[in-house]
Amino acid sequence: MLPIPADIFTEPEDVSPDGLANLGPLRRLAGHWQADKGIDINPKAEGPERRTFIERIRMDPIDPQANGPQLLYGLRYHIHINTPEEDITFHDQVGYWLWEPATGLIMQTLAIPRGQVLLASGKAGPDDGTISVTAKRGDTAYGICSTDFLEQAFRTDSYRCDITFNGDGSWTYLIQTALFVRGAPFDHRDTNTLQLVAPPRLNPLAVIVNDRARADGPAV
Repeated sequence: MLPIPADIFTEPEDVSPDGLANLGPLRRLAGHWQADKGIDINPKAEGPERRTFIERIRMDPIDPQANGPQLLYGLRYHIHINTPEEDITFHDQVGYWLWEPATGLIMQTLAIPRGQVLLASGKAGPDDGTISVTAKRGDTAYGICSTDFLEQAFRTDSYRCDITFNGDGSWTYLIQTALFVRGAPFDHRDTNTLQLVAPPRLNPLAVIVNDRARADGPAV
């Protein structure tokens, strides 16, 4: 993290409108993705359960975001997961992946409809082939917040997401979540390799700028 400047209000003026071109290591996550061989290891009363799941992820660039002088580019994402055995949603998740070019900071926000949110962070270079983000319960900067029930029954102590970008354009993730389930630790794991099924859209500002440039083009 760069030192906090004296002026924390003035936003940068030289900001590219093209979010997709300024995502750094997150560029290879942009688009619509699918896979049908994900593996989930989760806690059950009888012991660890292994489930195979079908996953669809949509990641679209957003307009540049500024916290005063701090400039972020990012992706808004939605994850939907089913299993071959059941029609009901197995997992639903929304959030953002964010990149700060000035520092190499990457962040993932996560919200799931079981009453849990988190903000995870890591560092990476723009061309790195792997990225990792982590969050810990109780951390006020990059932490985890859960409902009373989850805190007592399925407490989440830490979260780690490791992503590897593969040579064929796919990417593989491993998510390790350290749980505390009824007084005992449990290593909850999810992994999958996603294949691109549709390219990403441009962010709204880039669409406006491109449309304006075409409209103002040279007369024929």
